[in-house]
Amino acid sequence: MSEHPDLIKPAAEELPRIPVKIEEFFAATAMALICLITFANVLVRYFTDESFAFTEEFSVFLMVVLTFVRASAAFAKDSHVRMSVLVETLPPRMAHYVEIAVMVAAAVLFSIIVWYGIKLLADDWNFDTTSPGIGIPQWIYTLWLPLLSAVITLRIVGRLMRLTRLTRRKA
Repeated sequence: MSEHPDLIKPAAEELPRIPVKIEEFFAATAMALICLITFANVLVRYFTDESFAFTEEFSVFLMVVLTFVRASAAFAKDSHVRMSVLVETLPPRMAHYVEIAVMVAAAVLFSIIVWYGIKLLADDWNFDTTSPGIGIPQWIYTLWLPLLSAVITLRIVGRLMRLTRLTRRKA
């Protein structure tokens, strides 16, 4: 968050129409599952000197889901990671336009991830690729890359719409 006194603050923006609680629920669920899987694996390893082989594969998958879901929430709430040193030195109107440009660039980036994620999903489906750990169809994991990237893209587009409405109100 910028500390520039005249920069348009998120409080001046409208709230997202679709509540961020949805992403927060899925993030909490993914985190809880990661904790449960890891704890169960520790217990089994402690008492039997064996390990659940599948736990690492599921934990990595859930960590990726958690990352994408939290990124979606961060873009919606305007709390995504950014380097604001340069923007803080700009006049407020220019800083606002830079924020819009950053959102456009992010939307393009995640749209590209959607496109290539769909291509990867199609390859996994067509070639019957299986996961390296437990041998389930890889597309089960790959499906979430374009899907969650599309959700992030929609959140970014929603934020862009709020920013442009804010621009029109300020003009």
